[in-house]
Amino acid sequence: MTDEQLDRLAARIITKMIRLKSAEDWFKHVNKSDKAWKVLEDIDIDEEAFAYGELARLMTLMDIFKNDEAYEKCAIVKNRINETKKIIKKYNK
Repeated sequence: MTDEQLDRLAARIITKMIRLKSAEDWFKHVNKSDKAWKVLEDIDIDEEAFAYGELARLMTLMDIFKNDEAYEKCAIVKNRINETKKIIKKYNK
């Protein structure tokens, strides 16, 4: 690879890094704004969509508790998962 090719490659890498950093800064800024969180509160989510979100959250907790060997917590979360699946099931008929 010639010096000129290396310079072009380095310039492309730097450009991509700057774009990624800019996107990251933008996301942090937007994420911290009160307006961004207010929009989430105003979104009308139906029971089915809420249940899918709850199921994802519970499954994540289950994985964490399994890794920590907190089996009593796993049992509690498993019961909540079963209840959440019942809600989802009534929409999938």
